[in-house]
Amino acid sequence: MKVDLHNHTTRCNHAQGSEEEYILKAIESDTLFFGFSDHAPMNFDEKYRMRFDQMQEYEATVKELKHKYADKIDLLLGYEVDYLPGHMDERVLEADVDYLIGSVHFLDKWGFDNPEFIKEYEAKNIDDIWEKYFQTVKEMAESKLFDIVGHIDLIKVFKYMPAKNIMDFVLPALEAIKKADMTIELNTAGYRKPCAEPYPSKQILKKAYELAIPITFGSDAHAPDQVAFHSNEITALAKEIGYTECALYKNRTREMLPI
Repeated sequence: MKVDLHNHTTRCNHAQGSEEEYILKAIESDTLFFGFSDHAPMNFDEKYRMRFDQMQEYEATVKELKHKYADKIDLLLGYEVDYLPGHMDERVLEADVDYLIGSVHFLDKWGFDNPEFIKEYEAKNIDDIWEKYFQTVKEMAESKLFDIVGHIDLIKVFKYMPAKNIMDFVLPALEAIKKADMTIELNTAGYRKPCAEPYPSKQILKKAYELAIPITFGSDAHAPDQVAFHSNEITALAKEIGYTECALYKNRTREMLPI
């Protein structure tokens, strides 16, 4: 991946390794643009995210490292923000960063991708879950608060698949993403999960291409050895679909780079 915008730090409390270890792995992997986008603070589920009082130190650290490694790699700064109405904070939404990734990790405050709460699937209708998830993604796009859609089909993480046609749920969300002029990421973390494929699936990526929705790339690394994980496969997939460019962001402005 020339561009890798979705990566975490230990401040989220479920990652390991120093920022410099991530950067060195990215350089070793021939990444040109590497972004940290750690889990932004909010007054919910504080266990799995940085605190508000860590924001200044996080931003300063990335900016210092950007200067230190300027001759080897272009470092970018962002946040991964949970779209959860009533819990998003202006201190995050108005932060001086290069980009914001908007992600859906909660449905009515149920952390559906957290193994701690996987048992809740057994009491729910899977089609209803998928419909609710992509309706929430659609609402996130319509908010126009974010630049990039994080792991757009994360709901498949544990392989609880719907009986209905997946695209019936996905298409309205993609249309809203297109209207909001957002980018979707090709996120390789899915290769490490039970679903054993990237986010999004090839089927969804094809439709995104048909709608001329731009893409970017993210390792979603929570450890240095996950940086550039399956980078060759994800780059090949994008090219197979027809993409020739990917997006990066500087100061909340999108730029396009040949893949």
